[in-house]
Amino acid sequence: MTDITKSNFDAIIAGGGLIGLAIGYGLSRRGLSVMLLDAEDTALRAARGNFGLVWVQGKGAYFPAYADWTMRSSELWPKLAGELRETGGPALGLHQEGGLSICLSEAEMQHRFEKLDDLRAHQNGRFQFEMLDRAALKEIMPGIGPKVVGAAYCPHDGHVNPLYLMRALQTGLTRNGGVCLANAAVRTIDKTGNSICVGTEKGDFECQRIVLAAGLANAELAPMVGLQQSIKPQKGQIVVTEKLDQQIALPSLLLRQTDEGGLMIGDSHEDAGFETSVRPDIVSGIADRALATLPALADVGVVRSWAALRVMSKDGYPIYDQSETMPGAFAISCHSGVTLSAAHAFDLAGYIAEGSLGPELEGFSQRRFNV
Repeated sequence: MTDITKSNFDAIIAGGGLIGLAIGYGLSRRGLSVMLLDAEDTALRAARGNFGLVWVQGKGAYFPAYADWTMRSSELWPKLAGELRETGGPALGLHQEGGLSICLSEAEMQHRFEKLDDLRAHQNGRFQFEMLDRAALKEIMPGIGPKVVGAAYCPHDGHVNPLYLMRALQTGLTRNGGVCLANAAVRTIDKTGNSICVGTEKGDFECQRIVLAAGLANAELAPMVGLQQSIKPQKGQIVVTEKLDQQIALPSLLLRQTDEGGLMIGDSHEDAGFETSVRPDIVSGIADRALATLPALADVGVVRSWAALRVMSKDGYPIYDQSETMPGAFAISCHSGVTLSAAHAFDLAGYIAEGSLGPELEGFSQRRFNV
């Protein structure tokens, strides 16, 4: 983390996860002075448990604005990866050759087709997908089990190492002159003359813009700037195997193989409050579906598993808002931190720099829950 040499910034970001880092990097690349305030290492972080997908298929099937926003970010991802590579940060391991949604029944195949066909219709053909029968899928994944009937393939999908992404965004931010301060959770936010004063245990700082990107803590921070964030935790669990030779060529919502060889397995959703322990029954359910997909995994060793909390709104879609009572204050809450990193770094950061969210984000306001 960078030493503090000033107390007044163009923008302060509350939250050092993927959302805050992407926006902070985006603002810094525009020449703004940026301070990023991060909480303690014990804070609940979605980023630490992220699966690492850059995922388009299925997102926004019933919310066209979200489908457009997700597609936009997917298209911007090569640009983001290229820029971050030039900053000297770690290689991200970005792969965008497509992704699969594996189906274990004809009913799953039909449901997936209908959902993706609706999405394609909403986007006037911009979104593309293909339903693969068992024979076609077997050419991509030779080891599939007898219960697998097919999959949906989407060329817009991909995956990346989320931890390397975090490090690269932080490297880019600091090389652009940004300041990152750890163990400095935001405690107070007040309007002082023409500036916004942000209080932390490490001191008080002033800015012209503040972005609340503190994950689940946004529920407490948003009222300080006259906003509300209707969010709650959703627990997800992941299992990681020993390092293997290539087992899968493309990622899915259930399985992703890292560049190092380990298989990440997960796709659980629990309403368990802020509890983050690993539950054996959930892990067993994840393993059962993975074994039905690739039976050879029965002989593979598991090296670790963990649980983390997603940031979920009432309807599951992002919340992007700006304050009317404290101009320059923005609140951002969402769960697709990896997928949306590119849109956040380029488009969203641009709007924040200009002082007003773009028209394509109007439907994401907290106001949608007040009708």
